[in-house]
Amino acid sequence: MSDCGCEKARQDLEEYLRNEVCKTEHAEIREHLENCPGCRDEALVATTLTEVLARACKESAPEELRDQVFARLRAVQATAH
Repeated sequence: MSDCGCEKARQDLEEYLRNEVCKTEHAEIREHLENCPGCRDEALVATTLTEVLARACKESAPEELRDQVFARLRAVQATAH
């Protein structure tokens, strides 16, 4: 049974989604995703997860929690010297 490019596309999917593959490879993977529903679905899941994580990372902790963390860090640094 021959591979129709899925193994290669999935291997390079993360780099492809971050635009870290060369233009030739990018075009090959894009073409494969256009013609392969399974890999296209995997790429969609990966893209969605990346977007959700990026949004979550932009949120900040409540001010009270941040104050507690910084106070604890200062206390640890003071006892380390």
